[in-house]
Amino acid sequence: MSKNYKNVLSYILLTLGAVALMLPFIWMIVTSLQTQADALAVPPIWLPKSLQWTNYIHAWHAAPFARYCLNSLLVTITTTVGQLFTSILVAFAFTHLQFYGRRLLFTLLISLLMVPGELLLIPNFVTLTNLHWINTYAALIIPWLASIFAMFALRQAFQAQPKSTYYAARIDGANNWQYLWSILVPANRTTITAIAILQSIGSWNAFMWPLIVTNSDRLWTLPVGLTAFTSETGTNYPLLMAATVFVILPLLILYLFLQKYIITGITAAKLSSRSSSAKQ
Repeated sequence: MSKNYKNVLSYILLTLGAVALMLPFIWMIVTSLQTQADALAVPPIWLPKSLQWTNYIHAWHAAPFARYCLNSLLVTITTTVGQLFTSILVAFAFTHLQFYGRRLLFTLLISLLMVPGELLLIPNFVTLTNLHWINTYAALIIPWLASIFAMFALRQAFQAQPKSTYYAARIDGANNWQYLWSILVPANRTTITAIAILQSIGSWNAFMWPLIVTNSDRLWTLPVGLTAFTSETGTNYPLLMAATVFVILPLLILYLFLQKYIITGITAAKLSSRSSSAKQ
């Protein structure tokens, strides 16, 4: 097969994959502009006769979305900042500090990535119940102030940094804290930015944990707030899809503006991992 045919086949496969991925989003937008009858019609109606733009107004006023949005922002910002801070400190400790059992401890830490998060729901819930943190912001924030994935990614990035830079900084009089925040962190800002974006997306989209640890809509985040459109009499799909647009839109804007940082950061982390593995 010639190179041109391979390129054409690749573009066709990529286009089909893109269409398959975009189809749920297109259906979400179409449903948000339909009536309830059109949304339940069989066969499905892809082009509604009249666009129901008022669905977005009704969806916004059907639930306290302003409150949900503030809760999501608070949880996302605090957990992301907390994860970055703790992950940077842990990554620095595993790469630049010498202490007994460092490799064993790091291996045990990484092994926790193999534990499904669902298995931790009940133990974490029992712990928070004993601490009387259920239905508080502490339950939404404190359990997620550390991320093993972020620790691993930053450890790989920090490990690729030449040791000569660290020794030169120490000779010039910089202590570990100054070296970390003045040299090491700025040198790895691409990886840190990518991790921050990925963690923000994960925190913003979190549904199961906020649903479990909150009992009132005062603390609901946006994904949990979508349950307001489901009742015993059924689900109002147009309003639910309109509300879903409110949840996805901030992430979509964030990704469109910062996608290059995600790609560059992940690529840099992979290169750092290969470099550190080669050194070892």
